[in-house]
Amino acid sequence: MNGLASALLSLAHSLFGPGFCPGDWVWATSAAGALVALLPPIGAVAVSIIRKGTGNRYDATTLSVFGAIGMVSTLVLPWLLAIGVSGVFQAAYGKKPTGLSATELSSLNSEGGCWVDNQREYLGGGQTVFDVLSSQNGKDMPFFVYLLAFIVLGAGSLFFVMLQGRTAFRRGPKWPSRFFWIPFAAMLVFSVGMEANTALHFWLGFLPFTVLGLIPVAMVGPPPWSVINRSDRSDEPPPRRQPELPGPPPSQVQPRPTPPPPPPPPVNRPYPKTALASAPEPPSPPLGALAAAPGPIPPPPGSRNAGGSRYRRVKQLGAGGFGTVWQAVDTQLNRTVALKIAHAPDRDTAERMQREARALAVVSHPNCVKVYDLAEEPDGLALVMEYLEGRPLAELVDGQGPLDDVAAGRLWATMAGALAAAHEKGVLHRDIKPSNIVLDPSGLAHLIDFGIARSQGDSKMTATGMMIGTPDFVAPEQAMGATASPASDAWQLAATISYALSGQPPRGTRETPMAALMAAARAEPVSRLPQRSAHARLLAASLDPEPRRRPTLNAVRREVEGWLSRAGKSADGPVTRVVPRQPGSGLPRR
Repeated sequence: MNGLASALLSLAHSLFGPGFCPGDWVWATSAAGALVALLPPIGAVAVSIIRKGTGNRYDATTLSVFGAIGMVSTLVLPWLLAIGVSGVFQAAYGKKPTGLSATELSSLNSEGGCWVDNQREYLGGGQTVFDVLSSQNGKDMPFFVYLLAFIVLGAGSLFFVMLQGRTAFRRGPKWPSRFFWIPFAAMLVFSVGMEANTALHFWLGFLPFTVLGLIPVAMVGPPPWSVINRSDRSDEPPPRRQPELPGPPPSQVQPRPTPPPPPPPPVNRPYPKTALASAPEPPSPPLGALAAAPGPIPPPPGSRNAGGSRYRRVKQLGAGGFGTVWQAVDTQLNRTVALKIAHAPDRDTAERMQREARALAVVSHPNCVKVYDLAEEPDGLALVMEYLEGRPLAELVDGQGPLDDVAAGRLWATMAGALAAAHEKGVLHRDIKPSNIVLDPSGLAHLIDFGIARSQGDSKMTATGMMIGTPDFVAPEQAMGATASPASDAWQLAATISYALSGQPPRGTRETPMAALMAAARAEPVSRLPQRSAHARLLAASLDPEPRRRPTLNAVRREVEGWLSRAGKSADGPVTRVVPRQPGSGLPRR
């Protein structure tokens, strides 16, 4: 290793060895430290390149590779070279073989200037770092100079090596960065055997280049979201296999007839494949099975025995093209509910309301509105839902202005969790927009109006003339007629967060809904993103026109919660404080 260290010193002397104070070899020692400081960034760049293909897949192979790269680039090679450089100067002082040429040894034996009388003695004939720290007495400089220099230079170098590791592991958990900073911390401890003056000038050259080493690591960039999403899916546990029952030896097993094909999966399993067109659709559950709270089973729609209503209406909350929403009181359970009563309850309307009830009944999340029942009212079929006191996000932003980064981050993380819970049940929302997010008086967000939600196993039923989604907040693939997916919901949620931060849809506003729909179908670039927001880059990635390149909702939640944690904020705090409305003004729910 002394041969490699002497070659490093010769190279450093030829690159930067000016003949002024404190001497050419003193400067060459700092240059050698700068060259050694290139090793951790090289390792971080290698990790970044590997993660372009592996993403966040941390199995035994990738962990072994990353651990080996971190160990070699931050501990083994830097420590051997640092100790070797010090050993070359100590060998020169003791007149032992060094690997340097006669000309280099002659210049090393010259005067350096300033406080350095002889460079060979200054760099090789003093105390080691351990001797200086243990005796608290310096030979060429006061002890406090050595102590301050070693603390500042060592801690600074450790900090920037840690940043290099964290940069290499962007868009993923931060714990793998320990492969870089823990070995480097060990390298600092092991280097106490260096000659004190050599170590001082070595670390003076090392620290600035650890700062510059962040640049190439950052330029490589994180792995694309498509790779991260693929690695996240690969980490999901495989389905549990049934244990094999003991039986006779294979030679005694009688041949069995080929078993019939297995039945299709249930409707509400996460992301089941749609059944073949020729397969019969499973019968819908009875309406009474949709109830999430105790109560009498309502008669089926269209029955003449519906009788009077158990729900006493208090006031109308809102009305739209689909129907009317009322605040009502359940006279049997004595609780306030919201009644969503459809206009013109034809067969398609009834199917749509049953689909919404099924979607909400299987989703259990504190930030999703709850469904209690599906009842036959005298004036039409009614969906009985949880009553939320509060205001829609759209009204709040229009009236009080955009949210700040902390409030928007909490909103994003909360709604991403709610949607992920729905997706795990195979339910897509398909119409996420600011008016479908309600903030209650405590500032907590709730996702409402699953009116066009559909389980992935349901048939594609759409009312005539009904547009799937809102044009300003519809994903490009939905506008082009493609099948909705979890990535479509993720796009709509990101568009809603962008609106909450800027006060306008990400593609801007159009004069007519048809113009907005055409802009979405053409996948026009988003031009109204909040550029000054801390979430701007994640928003741009989530609003990518290509669904496979978008981060999943779980990845978004991890990123946003990590940002909130680094900002010292809780992810489950209130989005904002909402002042309840005056009596007589209810929550319009569409």
